[in-house]
Amino acid sequence: MAPRPPRGLVPALLWGLSLFFSLPGPVWLQPSPPPQSSPRTEPHPCHTCRGLVDSFNKGLERTIRDNFGGGNTAWEEEKLSKYKDSETRLVEVLESVCSKSDFECHRLLELSEELVESWWFHKQQEAPDLFQWLCSDSLKLCCPSGTFGPSCLPCPGGAEKPCGGYGQCEGEGTRGGSGYCDCRAGYGGEACGQCGLGYFEVERNASHLVCSACFGPCARCSGPEESNCLQCKKGWALHHLKCVDIDECGTERASCRADQFCVNTEGSYECRDCAKACLGCMGAGPGRCKKCSPGYQQVGSKCLDVDECETEVCPGENEQCENTEGSYRCVCAEGYKQIENICVKEQIPESAGFFSEMTEDELVVLQQMFFGVIICALATLAAKGDLVFTAIFIGAVAAMTGYWLSERSDRVLEGFIKGR
Repeated sequence: MAPRPPRGLVPALLWGLSLFFSLPGPVWLQPSPPPQSSPRTEPHPCHTCRGLVDSFNKGLERTIRDNFGGGNTAWEEEKLSKYKDSETRLVEVLESVCSKSDFECHRLLELSEELVESWWFHKQQEAPDLFQWLCSDSLKLCCPSGTFGPSCLPCPGGAEKPCGGYGQCEGEGTRGGSGYCDCRAGYGGEACGQCGLGYFEVERNASHLVCSACFGPCARCSGPEESNCLQCKKGWALHHLKCVDIDECGTERASCRADQFCVNTEGSYECRDCAKACLGCMGAGPGRCKKCSPGYQQVGSKCLDVDECETEVCPGENEQCENTEGSYRCVCAEGYKQIENICVKEQIPESAGFFSEMTEDELVVLQQMFFGVIICALATLAAKGDLVFTAIFIGAVAAMTGYWLSERSDRVLEGFIKGR
């Protein structure tokens, strides 16, 4: 039996510590494995720096109306400095610039704290944009908008309108990235200056491009109509400027397994399983089989189940055949059950009498009740039908019957249900 902890907070803590240090060394000294978690994507240092600067600026807004908090603010500002540009205000802002769980922000602040102090005391007037001064010029983590990479090169389409305004330049504003344009749906090309696959030009000028979708199966088109197709998507063939579905099942382009059949779909096809009755098939159901599976036979145009039970196939004694789809199984006949792979006759227990399960004490109570009823009956007869004695007799019989039924209620009910 496990020991119980003592009552009270301090004794319970001491008791828990004693149990902990009493464990074998390798158990409590061995570190537990770290919990499994999905890999965390680290933010780009430029984004971390931008977040730090944004939080710093919010701190400045929060403390813009603050002061030193002493009894004589005017004297403090005259003798010390203005609170607006004081070290006190800088410390208060920096204390809350990073959230407790933002490790990257804390690490960057630790690396750049001297630069922030230098900007605060010496560079604010000539470089009022802290983000530009700290993240781009000093730490060289960020690039101006519309540029990317270590040298801050212009994105495709130019820094003024990267990717033509129709996509996102990968790495824009950071010292990393490839500069690749991830174009919006409907646009393509190196700088998203063309219509993408399945789209056509509706309008174009020096600064503007509008693309609209082609008719469904068209990969390239001159307009939105079905007859404007110039090139078709995979699974379709161009015929008189229209895209017509290719029947892969009829042209043997499909590759389905031997136990499957091909179903043509728009622009593609599907492989579906043959019926269980088939060894290879040309379509769905037992009427499209190439050959019948074992346990099935050709009846007309269909492969139907063979009833193996029509022949004597179960050799065991007291066994009978049970047909199944494509096969059969041997089971014990009714009234028999299988024991060690042999069908033996089930033994049906004989019904017991109503009083067979009574205990010796219950029999004594029943005898006392019986003699009590006899005595009450004789007393009633002696009273020659007097109503008082008759009532006493009925009450005594009811009391003894209730006492007996309370002892035997479950068994009596079960006996009546089962006909015992």
